[in-house]
Amino acid sequence: MSKTLLTTKDLSTKIQFSSGYINRVLRDTVFLEGIHYIRPFGGRKIFYIWEAIEKELFSHTVRPRQLIPMAAGRLCHG
Repeated sequence: MSKTLLTTKDLSTKIQFSSGYINRVLRDTVFLEGIHYIRPFGGRKIFYIWEAIEKELFSHTVRPRQLIPMAAGRLCHG
């Protein structure tokens, strides 16, 4: 089982996002613990799994349509 483990700094240079953005926004929303990153030995250090990140980057995402509720139970397809 060979996986490429990256620190936040290494990952930020690969995907061109800042380390802070990865930690604040992407971690625990897009990147999930146990799938995209691990904390070895229950510590504070985080290692990102490059193969899982790469798969997530190239997956096709479908955004849900925006529906705005209106009076009388109708919907605006904004």
